[in-house]
Amino acid sequence: MTGYNKVFLDTTPLIYFLDSDINFGEKTKLILEEVISEGKEIFTSAITCMEYMVYPYRTGNQDKIDAFFEFTGDCGIPIKAVDVEIARVAAAIRAEYKDFKAMDSIQLAVALQSGCDLFLTNDNQLRQFKQLRCVTVEEWELKE
Repeated sequence: MTGYNKVFLDTTPLIYFLDSDINFGEKTKLILEEVISEGKEIFTSAITCMEYMVYPYRTGNQDKIDAFFEFTGDCGIPIKAVDVEIARVAAAIRAEYKDFKAMDSIQLAVALQSGCDLFLTNDNQLRQFKQLRCVTVEEWELKE
């Protein structure tokens, strides 16, 4: 994949990677290795943090919670907070894209406010977003 400098990491790819998903875990690992080796910046949000940790909290799996913070810390991935400006941008996104879920709109708003030029997801619906290039794990073309 070319033509980007800052990647926003949506929740689903993070789950694929941290939970070694049978379908997309390895590809997500290779994508992240490619992004990091090229010195690109990666961002995520408090929404990703919350969405990822629901299941580990539900099942009492502290190791998975720790793995999330280890990964983001070791890779220097800032976890961006949601503030009033992001809420405003997210509302405008939802107004324009009526089928987008609230959390997806917030994630896109955080990515925009963070200056990201690529949004890594696996939600095909988000590919219609015009203000930011949204790419799914499935469609990402790895360099050889």
